[in-house]
Amino acid sequence: MSLPITPIALTIAGSDSGGGAGIQADLKTFSALGVFGCSVIASLTAQNTLGVQGVFPIPPAFVQQQIQSVLGDINVGAIKTGMLATADIIATVAASLREYTQIPFVLDPVMVATSGDRLLAEDAIDTLIKQLIPLATLITPNLHEAAALLNEPVAADLAGMQIQGEKLLALGARAVLMKGGHTDGDQASDLLITVNGTEIFSAPRLQTKNTHGTGCTLASAIAAGLAKQLSLNEAVKQAKHYLHNALLHSEKLHIGRGAGPVHHFYKFHP
Repeated sequence: MSLPITPIALTIAGSDSGGGAGIQADLKTFSALGVFGCSVIASLTAQNTLGVQGVFPIPPAFVQQQIQSVLGDINVGAIKTGMLATADIIATVAASLREYTQIPFVLDPVMVATSGDRLLAEDAIDTLIKQLIPLATLITPNLHEAAALLNEPVAADLAGMQIQGEKLLALGARAVLMKGGHTDGDQASDLLITVNGTEIFSAPRLQTKNTHGTGCTLASAIAAGLAKQLSLNEAVKQAKHYLHNALLHSEKLHIGRGAGPVHHFYKFHP
């Protein structure tokens, strides 16, 4: 009798010493959703709920060695990237992932932390656009990241999000999830844009300061769904539901003096 397949996801991202975002949030999300998590650390940060006090990029050759070590042995079902910090690291990750294009790949174009601290070098944006985005199954920009990638003003409404999402799709990714968390209104709506059309995923907007790591968590939850062999639409739907509830229960956590994390394990520790 054959053994059941273990769903496995790999995150390639930065470490958040405060535990709310980055690698730590990714692995918590994978675990909460029943997926075994592997990790490649691309940068170290000195970080807490108040901000980012320091960033130490990992040498690109060692980032590559970590990727080869994991993918050369473990049957990874989905890959997610987050903070990659420099052009050299992005180029190294892209070169490595070109050998594994059969694995679904969620690209979270992390540029700025919730605190406002910059996490991606200015000269790295062009490398991200030209080398990494064309490899992605899905990219998950928030409105500020989408605007930075396109060198345009931030979209103000769903119509603007649709236009910018289509422009990002033209850069080569197979799908774009335009995240509407920074828009106004009672509903937080995300647009999943593909060549086949657009699907809107909405949830009631929650008023909380505990938003640290929301982007990491959503992208990782989507990757977890893809590792379980869900369709992209279903993976996004389930990830949106998970993040909404993690935000809803975040007030039960009392961590730090700034923007606290979401409650990744709300199902197990209500």
